[in-house]
This record gives sequence, C-alpha cells and structure tokens, in this order.
Amino acid sequence: MKKLFTSESVTEGHPDKLCDNISDAIVDEIFKADKNARCAVECCAAYDRLLIMGEVTTTAEVDYEKIARETIKRIGYTFGSFAYDKCKIMVAIHTQSSDIAMGVDNSYENKEGGAPEDVLGAGDQGMMFGYACRETEELMPLPISLAHKLAIRLTEVRKSNLLSYLRPDGKTQVTVEYNGKKPVRIDTVVVSAQHDEKILQEQLKEDIKTNVISVLPKELIDGDTKYFINPTGRFEIGGPEGDSGLTGRKIIVDTYGGRCAHGGGAFSGKDPTKVDRSAAYMARYICKNLVAAGLCDEVQLQVAYAIGVSRPVSVFVDTFGTGKLSDSEIADIVTWEFDLRPYSIIEKLGLRASVYLQTAAYGHFGKQGLPWERLDKVQDLKKYLR
Repeated sequence: MKKLFTSESVTEGHPDKLCDNISDAIVDEIFKADKNARCAVECCAAYDRLLIMGEVTTTAEVDYEKIARETIKRIGYTFGSFAYDKCKIMVAIHTQSSDIAMGVDNSYENKEGGAPEDVLGAGDQGMMFGYACRETEELMPLPISLAHKLAIRLTEVRKSNLLSYLRPDGKTQVTVEYNGKKPVRIDTVVVSAQHDEKILQEQLKEDIKTNVISVLPKELIDGDTKYFINPTGRFEIGGPEGDSGLTGRKIIVDTYGGRCAHGGGAFSGKDPTKVDRSAAYMARYICKNLVAAGLCDEVQLQVAYAIGVSRPVSVFVDTFGTGKLSDSEIADIVTWEFDLRPYSIIEKLGLRASVYLQTAAYGHFGKQGLPWERLDKVQDLKKYLR
C-alpha cells in the first residue's frame, strides 16, 4: 500500500535551536566542574534580547552571559539586532526547589531501605518513548534522517563559505513514499534558507539544489520528486529577529520526526536526574539493541515514572507486528536486561559528562559516538531467540 510520511529538521541557527544550544552549552560547562549539579535551564530569545531562566544547583562558577554570547557567535549571529556582541541578556536563575530535590536525593524506595541504586528518585513524573527501525544504517526512520542530513549540509555550505550569502536560520523537510513499510522514493523536498539581501532567488534555488539537496540518495529521487526552495520568495529576516525562540520547542525534530509517540518532555538544558532526558536516552538505547539483536524489525518503548520514585511505574513495548516474540515477552526481557532506575541509567550511559551540546541540533538520536547509540547488549539479547 502506497503512503507518504514527512519529517522536518532545522539548523542550529533556528531561534528555537539557538536556545537549545545555549541551554546545553551551559549544562556542559557546569558538568565540567560539578558532576552532581542539578540543571533545568531554559532560554527565550526575541528580536534583540535573550532571557536565561531556570533552576541550577551547583558548586561551579558559571558565567551564563559569556557562555550565551560565545554560543551565539559560534552559530553565526555576528550581524543584526541579535548579534552576539549587541543583544541584551538577562539571567534569572535560582536553585532547584527543595521540594523536588527532596524526592530526587532520597527516593521513595530508599526511604523503605532500598539498594544503593534506589537512592535517586525520578526528577519528575511522565512518560518517555524510545524507537528504532531498520530503515537506515543508524536504525532511524528515513524521513528524519534525510531531513537532518539536509539541515547539516545547509550549515556546512554556509560555514565553509561555499554559499557565503547564507545566514544561520534554516529549515528542511522531506516526504518519503512507502510501499507498505519499505521506503521507495523521495516525493517532496522543502528547504528554507536565510540569506542576505544581495542574492537573487533563482541563483539561491540553483545553488541549494546543486550543493545541498544533492546529498540525498540519488536512487530515491526521480522525475516526479517535487522541490520547494524558499517557497515564500524571500528569507532575509531570520533567527530571533524574525521569530521568537524557546528551549525545548522542537521536540519532534529532536527525536524521531513524528514516527512514534512523544511523552511531551523536552531534553535540552536538563541534567540526567530529569528522566525526561535520561530515560528517553535509555529507551532509545534499549530499542536500538532490540532491533540490532533481531528480536524485532521496529519497536517503540514507553517507560513511565512518578516523581521521587526510583523504579518505573510501567514498561510498554509495541513492535508493530514485527516481533519474533510477543510484545509482552519483549517487555519482560527489557525489565530483566535493563535497569531503568535513574541512578543506573546515569551510570550505564555516563550521563554526568559534558555530552549534551552535541545533541542540541540535528537530533538527539542516530549520531555516532553518543553512549545511548551503542550496540553493546546485542549478544545478551540474542539468547532469547534460541
């Protein structure tokens, strides 16, 4: 059965992603000095000003404004009202609520005499999802993988000065046609790239098609593939000058492009006691290893927590009919093979490290080198197929 599915990505200069970058740059800088810090840092950017807000409990000395200006400069806002050396920055940071810290530092189970792994309670209630499938080498859905590839390339041609007229803001979108579950062609490509006032739109469209869209797999493009490049006709005003930005607003770009459910919690700016982030990373790790081990070809995992409680309140698996075992059996395997308590997740994935800035743009999943992308549980899982 023919069907279409679309996913989008944005560049690091998109106003929401700019805020994610600043938030995660702050978390990384704090973790260099204090591995036990608590962070929930959000940013709001609009026109010529930036607000850095949230809760931080740390022994580290943090120059929030300096980190923000360095990040804005790195991304490329050296011009306009939001230039790194001109924008107004306000900081509204206070320590973590003692009511929250009470549950995180001493979990419900620990009060009852639990194991050392029970000490940390979940930093909030909520449900987190993981996902993996066989559509790409990195076991990610093809549409979001291609959308990220375009967004990364859009930034590369700008920063290398190959297309020197480009500016930091940009968006991409790819629609893939499927025959059943198999991707067979790219139906539509959308690229919106911020630019200076000198470039002619026809030249920009030709350059984007030649130097950016050319990274897409040629075998999936045909004569019927549609292209929309700067479809409004002009994109000179971008970044916070054109639209406000907020940390955590691009959660579907951050995850699986809409292919699976999302619990609603954002990732950037948070330390790993926030299960919004750490449990979502663990869920991806589990799903990727399940697929790589051959227990299924596609899987979505939901894990849910209560604030201040260490162990998850539920674990749910859906293999969309691709499981070699029943979904309930695979859910049991997940609980046997993987420790889902926050303390254990943090230790297993090494999350008290400065690993977060590299996730702040172009997705948190499917990237090489991130600890939750390892396939070190495959052999342990294959035994269940015997």
